[in-house]
Amino acid sequence: MTPPATVRTAETGARHDRPDYLVVGYLRRPHGVRGEVVMEIHTDFPQRLKPGTRVFIGEQHIPLLIAQTRSHAEGLLIRFEGLDTPEAAARYRNQYVYVRAADRPPLPKGQYYHHELLGCRVVDEREGDLGVLTEILETGANDVYVVRRPDGHEVLLPAIASVILEVQVDARAVRVRLPAGLLDETGK
Repeated sequence: MTPPATVRTAETGARHDRPDYLVVGYLRRPHGVRGEVVMEIHTDFPQRLKPGTRVFIGEQHIPLLIAQTRSHAEGLLIRFEGLDTPEAAARYRNQYVYVRAADRPPLPKGQYYHHELLGCRVVDEREGDLGVLTEILETGANDVYVVRRPDGHEVLLPAIASVILEVQVDARAVRVRLPAGLLDETGK
């Protein structure tokens, strides 16, 4: 299941602006008799989901405190304070779990959250304005940036140092060097 458009890709982005909340998980089903819920992990920082952490459930962003977590084959078993029965926990099944974007951990220099990049203008050093970064595909080897051109066509750019030259998050711009032959003679 893909997280809602207000957040995504990996710990990603809002409506192409700066989100207030980021998806960190998805609550599946109650587990056992103590109020635990199976949660899919949608964050690169699952270690921050520990007892005492405030999270927000569903699109209404209902605040809950994590009481307990433990590993599970399908992700994480999580129990919230005040929810001690399977019936109480079931009220939150099939809901996204959010954290405040302001509480996200800082990344090392040169690394960015996907939501910081989505919606940025992409400019090639020779071709000029290419369009808007609309999606980030996680391929395993490296991410691939999907850039929607003004004519509606898409350009796929590997997120590698020889292609992505500079990211200016505050200016909402990414400067790139297109690989030779990527655009044909029609500019598509």
